[in-house]
Amino acid sequence: MKVAVFNTKSYDQQFLETTNQKYHHELRFFTPNLTLDTAILADGFSAVCVFINDNLNRELIAKLASQGIKLIATRSAGFNHIDLAATKEAGITVVRVPAYSPYAVAEHAVGLILTLNRKIHRAYNRVRDDNFSLEGLLGFDLHGATVGIVGTGKIGQCFASIMKGFGCHLLAYDVYQNPGCLELGVKYCEFLELLAQSDIVSLHCPLTPETHHLINPTSLTHLKRGAMLINTSRGGLIDTAAVISAIKTGQIGYLGIDVYEREENLFFEDLSDTVIQDDVFQLLQSFPNVVITAHQAFFTRNALENIAETTLNNITEFEQGKQCLNIVTAS
Repeated sequence: MKVAVFNTKSYDQQFLETTNQKYHHELRFFTPNLTLDTAILADGFSAVCVFINDNLNRELIAKLASQGIKLIATRSAGFNHIDLAATKEAGITVVRVPAYSPYAVAEHAVGLILTLNRKIHRAYNRVRDDNFSLEGLLGFDLHGATVGIVGTGKIGQCFASIMKGFGCHLLAYDVYQNPGCLELGVKYCEFLELLAQSDIVSLHCPLTPETHHLINPTSLTHLKRGAMLINTSRGGLIDTAAVISAIKTGQIGYLGIDVYEREENLFFEDLSDTVIQDDVFQLLQSFPNVVITAHQAFFTRNALENIAETTLNNITEFEQGKQCLNIVTAS
């Protein structure tokens, strides 16, 4: 199948080309995001392959349909960047990668926790400056701490397993109780109860209309004062302005995020020679108790291999008219 791959980084091309040796699709790689202006590059192709910061709105989907595009393959688990109602009307199929490495994301969340708690980022810079003082680097034992897990799918379960190894007490909130988490000794409770009791709250739920700004001015009043908040899921789960206010008052003691609700024009790009115009993001970066990574939680060799494999298999199943389990439909 002839596929236009947009938003391509060197690692995307490397893993897709390697995996494609057994699928034999005709892949053409394009560096720009897929937009109305760049959609012309997909002329003559049957499918486009995109990523989370390609915003496929109704107008763009209509243009793709007019160019003969029949399939949109997103290299992500999330699909909130695609207007599914518009794709249904246009007769375009959407496929995704529902799971690539839950371990990668869970382990990164733990990395953020350790970095914030033991101030590893600050200690690293101090030692490089020959400053060996321990002042301001005091942490706390994770053993015995209460960790609240919001969302107990595959990633949430992996995270729970790791934190159990640290000797933490585990609370969780989810619409559905995961038997694997129950076996680990996770106690399910209501969301606000979890916020009130947890020393660390880690978000592992999808972004839906119901979970948008789950962390907001109201819910933050229930958060245990000085607690740590971790988000490696979707930026829109957090009301950033409310979180900044809570950091200023001390309601949030630590913040570790790998996602940001306005990351579209920031993450995955080298902006080191530019002046970032997002004042909210710049303010977040100024706090000593905040650690931000740029949507890298998924970024392991294992995950990229799985993403390439699932993406190309999705395309193959569509091309061959087989039933694909990873098709996304409008609810």
